[in-house]
Amino acid sequence: MNNSQGNTTSSGRITSGISHNLLSAQTTDFIYDNLASWRDDPHRPKESAEDKLNLQLCKYLDSRARNDFPMVHFNHEEYQTAQRRIDISASPAQELIIGVTLFTLYDPFLVIECKRLPAPSRDREKEYISGINDERCGGIQRFKLGLHGVDLEMVAIIGYIQKHTIQYWQDKINEWIIGFSNTRFRNGCSWDENEILTYVKNDIEKAVGNYRSAHRRVFNGNTLSNIEIHHLWIEM
Repeated sequence: MNNSQGNTTSSGRITSGISHNLLSAQTTDFIYDNLASWRDDPHRPKESAEDKLNLQLCKYLDSRARNDFPMVHFNHEEYQTAQRRIDISASPAQELIIGVTLFTLYDPFLVIECKRLPAPSRDREKEYISGINDERCGGIQRFKLGLHGVDLEMVAIIGYIQKHTIQYWQDKINEWIIGFSNTRFRNGCSWDENEILTYVKNDIEKAVGNYRSAHRRVFNGNTLSNIEIHHLWIEM
C-alpha cells in the first residue's frame, strides 16, 4: 500500500479572472491526484459502504486542500433540484469571480456524484448510468435530466471499484451506453453511442483512472447545453 502524499500542480489562490471550466478542471485534477493517497491512508477506517466512503473522501480532500489547494472547500451532500442531494461539492473558500459570476462559499462550482462498481445488487447493475425508475435514477442519468448540476457544464463522478479493474468497467459501461443508444430512450433520457467514456489518463501503479464523456441534457422538457462528465476511478 502506498501512503505517500502525491504532488499536485493545482495549488494557489485566485480571486478573479478564472474561467468556470478551468477551475472545475483544476479541481478534478486535484481530486484525481489525491485518490490513491486517500485510499492508502493508514489512519482511514476500512469501509465498503458508499455513504461512508463519500464522507471519508470529502474530509480527506478538504484537509489536503487547506495546504495544497486553498482556494477550494469540499462539502459533503449538497442540495440540488427537488430536494435531491449530491454526494460531494466544491465551493470557493472565499468570494471568487468565475467568468462573470460571483461565487461565494455557498455556491458550488463543481458537484460530484459517487458510485460503487459493481452496484450493490443485481437489480441496480447499471446504476452508474441509469436507474430502474424515475425515483431511483442512475449517476449519468441524473446529470442528463438536470436533477444534479443543472447550472453547470462540467461535473464529476467518482467510481469506487470494489471488483474487477478500471479497464473492465470502461468496457462494461461503454457496452451499456451503446446498448441504451439502440433503444434511443430509457427512463426519461435519450442516449447516443457518442456518449461513451473516453480515455484521459491513468496510473497503473496507483490503480486510478480518468475518463471523460459528453452528454445532451433535457430539463423539464427544455434542451440545455451539453454537460461534460469527468469520471475519476479508483480500485479499492
